Amino acid sequence: MKKRISILLALVMAVGVISMSCSSTSSSQTTGSGQSASNTAKSGPYTIGYDIYFAGNSWSVQLYNEFKSYVAKKSDVVKTVDYVESQGDVNKQIANIEDLIVKKVDVIITTPNSPTALAPVLQKARSKGIKVVLLAAKVNSQNAYDAMVTVDDKQFGKTGAEWLVDKLNGKGNILVLNGIAGLSVSDDRWVGAKSVFDKYPDIKVVANQNCDWDYAKAKTAVSSMLSANPQIDGVWSQGGDMTLAAIEDFQAANRKLVPMTSEDNNGFLKTWKKLQPQGFSSIACAKPTWLAENALNTAIDLLQGKSVQKDQYVDVQTITDSTLDKFVKPNLPDSFWANSHLTDSEIEKIFTK
Repeated sequence: MKKRISILLALVMAVGVISMSCSSTSSSQTTGSGQSASNTAKSGPYTIGYDIYFAGNSWSVQLYNEFKSYVAKKSDVVKTVDYVESQGDVNKQIANIEDLIVKKVDVIITTPNSPTALAPVLQKARSKGIKVVLLAAKVNSQNAYDAMVTVDDKQFGKTGAEWLVDKLNGKGNILVLNGIAGLSVSDDRWVGAKSVFDKYPDIKVVANQNCDWDYAKAKTAVSSMLSANPQIDGVWSQGGDMTLAAIEDFQAANRKLVPMTSEDNNGFLKTWKKLQPQGFSSIACAKPTWLAENALNTAIDLLQGKSVQKDQYVDVQTITDSTLDKFVKPNLPDSFWANSHLTDSEIEKIFTK
């Protein structure tokens, strides 16, 4: 009898050890499926720290306003939002995040202006118990954030490059217009595009310049490129305003319009529509500004202790010659970006002075 009791006690202890082991495994921070799990919920409503990384172009302005619009719909769980503005400056962004840490916000949502420089301060925020959600750009450290919401920018670059190569039958001289040097969005788009161009030895990149997604900078750059290169067969541009500038420079130089890649900027879409009868062809890749909604929903899920995907990539959406009419908005401002959840009246208030 004593021997049987000893065996039963041993079995009970073994089951207890197994149960503890299973409990420990299920509460780990990262699962094998790439999910970031939170095993504790924080009571709301919550204080959000939102970093306006840059307000120097219409896309970033729309991203910020898309976030503000959605916050108003989540007043039941969002107590307040502390907004900071980093003006595209890495050092200012670091200082702004330090300020949000001091304010003890519940979560920080930011678009990193550098994939490397922001990692230490974001890690510091997490060490203080603050959740970190990256919006539309990434950092090079998995330990610096809880979740990221973006588009695969390498695929964005590849999509436009593949279209352009097809249009040129794998041969021709092309101009390249990139965004802000050092920002992961711009760098990744070019990495994706270059991976396509490198497969075609007869595709020659004759000029490549960072124009910061800015119309004025691109206009100056393309004008110089055209002066230096008598034969241009295509333009790979990762920004709508830059493509608009390229079109105008080609026209000013009395050069035949060539196939050009672009984005879903309404001003560009209007110009594209106008030039279609003349044979102008393009593809517009989209990084939706409604990513801001996804970022806020992800932040709330994290704070409520729910399990979320750590790296969330939205598919690259495209507008082509055959689908242009579905997206161009003749009655909305040029600055509007087509893939948005904002209402027409909200867009007019944002972009109409």
